[in-house]
Amino acid sequence: MRKYKLTDKTISITRNGVEITLHQIEAVRDFADVKVGDKGGYVEREANLSHDGDCWVYDTAKVYDNAKVHGDAKVYDSAEMFDYAEAFDDAEVYDYAELYGRAEVFGNAKVHGDAEVCGRAHVYDSAEVYGNALVCGNALVCVNADVFGFAKVYGTTKVCGDTALFD
Repeated sequence: MRKYKLTDKTISITRNGVEITLHQIEAVRDFADVKVGDKGGYVEREANLSHDGDCWVYDTAKVYDNAKVHGDAKVYDSAEMFDYAEAFDDAEVYDYAELYGRAEVFGNAKVHGDAEVCGRAHVYDSAEVYGNALVCGNALVCVNADVFGFAKVYGTTKVCGDTALFD
């Protein structure tokens, strides 16, 4: 059952020299904290946001290219997801965070501030990446770990279990 529609309100962004049109979403049924008629953030097409679960794109957040939000994930404030990035389960991506490449955020994880998660990096199991942190490559941040400040996690690095990494 559909939970939102694409509205006629659009914005244009330019990525890699190509102009992309994003549509504001509007709820067509009640779910979670969203009510019929609530306006959400912006998506390029319906494939960016699942009609299943309680996932939603709020505020001025943007999800485009082949990025996907599903499960009960929330993307809000001015966050952006693009390329093939995914947010699912109870993940949250917010503030000015960016999720791109084939990065995934899931399992109650949070990415926020001006943080970036990219490449094939995974942030999961209640981990947090925030501040100006950068997590890229095949890096894993998991199990209650915090990566923040100006910390950078690259390659195949794994930061897990009640660990804090900052710079």
